[in-house]
Amino acid sequence: MRISTKGRYSLEALLYMALLPKGEYTSTRIIAESTGISEGYLEQLFIPLRKAGIVLGFRGPQGGYVPGRDPDKITVGDILRAVEGSLEPVECISVSVCPIRSTCGSRQTWVELYNEISKCIDSLTLDDLVHAYQTMDQVEYMI
Repeated sequence: MRISTKGRYSLEALLYMALLPKGEYTSTRIIAESTGISEGYLEQLFIPLRKAGIVLGFRGPQGGYVPGRDPDKITVGDILRAVEGSLEPVECISVSVCPIRSTCGSRQTWVELYNEISKCIDSLTLDDLVHAYQTMDQVEYMI
C-alpha cells in the first residue's frame, strides 16, 4: 500500500489549519503559500474532504476553510479514506464472495495487515499531529 500525494498533502493542509487559532478561517491561497502545495491541487483535495465533513468551506470576504470538527475528533484514517478511497492492500478483502476464499493461503495475511493499518491510522488524530509538530523542534537538555 502506498499513500499518494492526495493523502500526504491533505494531512499537511489539515495540520496547517489545525495549527491556526480555533475557528480561524484560511484560504487555499494562504495554505498553498505556507506549504508549497499547489492552490489548484488543494481545491481538488478539499472537494472530498468537504463531502466527508472534515473541512468546512465558507464563501465571501471573511470566508475560507476550517476543520469540520475539533482536531481530536478527526482521525488520520478519516482524512486518508476521504481522499484515497479504500486503503485495503488487495481487492479480495472487500469482496464478499471470493471464489477461492476457503482455499486462499494469503487472504488472512492481507486481512491482518489491513486491520493493523486501520487500527494505527484510526488511533491517530489531527490533534496528535498538532502535538507532534509542536514538540518536533524541542530538545530536552539534561545536566
